[in-house]
Amino acid sequence: MHPPPAAMDFGQSSLFGYMDELQELTFIERPVRRSLKTAEEIERLTVDEDLSDIERALYLLSAGQDIQGTSAIASLPFLMRQSPAETLRTVLPKVREVLQAAGAEMQLTAALAFLTILQEESVSVHTYAHSFLHVILLHLEHRDTGVSNAWLETLLSVIEVLPKETLRHEILNPLVSKAQLSQTVQSRLVSCKILGKLTNKFDAHTIKREILPLVKSLCQDVEYEVRSCMCRQLENIAQGIGAELTKSVVLPELIELFRDEGSSVRLAAFETLVNLLDNFDTDDRSQTILPLVKSFCEKSFKADESILTSLSFHLGKLCHGLYGIFTPDQHLRFLEFYKKLCTLGLQQENGHNESQIPPQILAQEKKYITVRKNCAYNFPAMTVFVDPKNFHMELYSTFFCLCHDPEVPVRYTIAICFHEVSKLLDSGVYLIHKELITLLQDESLEVLDALIDHLPETLELMSAGGESTTQENKLSSLPDLIPALTAAEQRAATSLKWRTHEKLLQRYACLPHVISSDQIYYRFLQRMFTIVMTNNVLPVQKAASRTLCIFLRYNRKQDQRHEVIQKLIEQLGQGKSYWNRLRFLDTCEFIIEIFSRSFFCKYFFLPAIELTHDPVANVRMKLCYLLPKVKSTLKIPADKHLLQQLEMCVRKLLCQEKDKDVLAIVKRTVLELDRMEMSLDAEQLEKEKQQNDGRSMSEKTLEKKRREMKTPAALPKNTPTAVPGPSSGTPSTSKEVRKSKLIRSQSFNSQAFHSKYGNLDKCASKNPTMAYTSSASGLAKTSAMISLTDDSFWTPRNASSAPATFASSAPLPSTSRGTANPVDIKSAGSKDMQPRKAALKSRKSNP
Repeated sequence: MHPPPAAMDFGQSSLFGYMDELQELTFIERPVRRSLKTAEEIERLTVDEDLSDIERALYLLSAGQDIQGTSAIASLPFLMRQSPAETLRTVLPKVREVLQAAGAEMQLTAALAFLTILQEESVSVHTYAHSFLHVILLHLEHRDTGVSNAWLETLLSVIEVLPKETLRHEILNPLVSKAQLSQTVQSRLVSCKILGKLTNKFDAHTIKREILPLVKSLCQDVEYEVRSCMCRQLENIAQGIGAELTKSVVLPELIELFRDEGSSVRLAAFETLVNLLDNFDTDDRSQTILPLVKSFCEKSFKADESILTSLSFHLGKLCHGLYGIFTPDQHLRFLEFYKKLCTLGLQQENGHNESQIPPQILAQEKKYITVRKNCAYNFPAMTVFVDPKNFHMELYSTFFCLCHDPEVPVRYTIAICFHEVSKLLDSGVYLIHKELITLLQDESLEVLDALIDHLPETLELMSAGGESTTQENKLSSLPDLIPALTAAEQRAATSLKWRTHEKLLQRYACLPHVISSDQIYYRFLQRMFTIVMTNNVLPVQKAASRTLCIFLRYNRKQDQRHEVIQKLIEQLGQGKSYWNRLRFLDTCEFIIEIFSRSFFCKYFFLPAIELTHDPVANVRMKLCYLLPKVKSTLKIPADKHLLQQLEMCVRKLLCQEKDKDVLAIVKRTVLELDRMEMSLDAEQLEKEKQQNDGRSMSEKTLEKKRREMKTPAALPKNTPTAVPGPSSGTPSTSKEVRKSKLIRSQSFNSQAFHSKYGNLDKCASKNPTMAYTSSASGLAKTSAMISLTDDSFWTPRNASSAPATFASSAPLPSTSRGTANPVDIKSAGSKDMQPRKAALKSRKSNP
């Protein structure tokens, strides 16, 4: 047993002693030994650290080794961003020089660097063409095909941005000589691809006069590679020259290439013609193209398998493009041809030993598998081709074969497009019920993964299709569906592919729209709960929890709902494992998302906030993150008592929390809670407003009667009668009486409050954490002022600024000196009345 890497002694003797024990791992040992550098090699690879970026690049390009020169070229985009003028003046000439004798790796790096500079627009297009274009053109015909293609891709991107004049002089004019037969095959292949790109950059007149002659010449080249390459560019050329020239120039060339002796040329002509079907009118398609395609298909079985592979891939698009011009006999011939391709290679005897089969036969069988896979890919198009009404008679047997194909890639592909076939069949979707069960029970999880991507759509289509569309009879014609779904989940759960399991659980959320509530309750709901309780993969647990909440949401039987709710609270929220309690908080989050506010408040609010007493810090921390969402479920004033419970829990966390990480989260959470605006219950507020209005009207009526009962003789003799207004003395007297009563009432309320909550001040004085509530205005608002009166629990944050100012300046007052503070607060707003009272006294003394 070897010590861990941290404890190893990497001295020379111990290193090679350790390596000697790994003789069997020679693929590790040899590269390690070869990578060791001598002192001379290290010296040659060392660069002065004081050099600037440009100086370092110049040094590496001049005196460095190949790997260092490659690194310097790779840094060109960075140098161009930093100092483009200096890089173009000093570094780029050295790069041109080095590339003349550079190897393949350096060439590939340079092509990528030039492309990056173009994409980043480090310099203007004119500057780029002047500095970089000649280097790109110089290396287009590199002897290494990979290098040549890399430079060609860079050039094709450059062509997109170059102006027409530059394209004409720098690329099109030299292309006339490069496309001649006297040039190399590589040069002519490059010319074909450049012509396909240039066509969209010039007007039709220039294309007809200068480009099309080169196109015709290359289509008739002596080398089949050049003819095939030019044929594949005809699609781009047709888009640039318009429908008229396409018919008069491109179509004759395609017809001739269809008859070419090279199979790759005929294949290129076929694929190009299929892609250009929309460019030809009905007469061309019926009189010219259809005979060509028909002959090509008939000869395809005698050709090599590559033609069958391409034909099977494009057959759906071909039948769609020629739809409407087939005679009944031609329609039947193409359909039979497709069916034959779907079973190609299945007629051979199964169960053979692959080691006894020649490699040629094995390669042929692999190509047949690709053909059947392409047929599965085209099955929706062929369903349209035969009309979904004729599916049962024409294509069902073929669909059955594809769903039961012995090869996984074929079944995987038909599973991907299963939902498309279901949409096309519409009311006839019941025809493929059994095939859905087959794919759900497939032994390969890849097939199941492909099927469940669109499983909700498929199941809903099947539940709505056919004659049984009522809620009670959903999928009654498919009794094996529920066992297949449960078996699929079990198979995914026992595999190592947890992402497939997670996806499947997410898709099962559609089941309430498909099967009955009782079926979900007895066959799926308990399984979801078990996964939440026992599975070890967190994404899988969360997926099961969310699906469980959706099952609960659509369950209308109160006894079943209460049972599930009780299980969630007792076995998760109050579970012995802290992991279960964490999952309970995840479930609470999903319930807030899926259910109504009142539902969460009724069943889960108190069990959730009770976890503030949890002994595990991670649980308390997760609860703190959830508290803003919990508070968002409350409505004021109906949930005022729940808000009080929430505030007290937060205050307790602030007072008693000892874990510094949790405490930091609590402080941030309190600030966030303070910024939240409470939701108001409009109906309840209206009722309370009406009640308050009723009480105020009775008080006004009583005051009016009191004033009417008083006589002028009761007024003081020295009251000045010159003061304007009726009954001038009565209001001031009654105001002072009411004011004194208000002061006494407020003093009494303050004493009662502080006798009730005086222990909170002791907590704040003993625990430094509580001092935080009195220093920050946001925290003070939640931990101090919110608890002053019942009304302050539900008053919006912007209702009054006075409590926030008071709370931010001092901590909660103690019981011994709290009697005067409320009076001072209330009387502070009437200071402007003092000058008027003084003026009134002066007038009394000086009548």
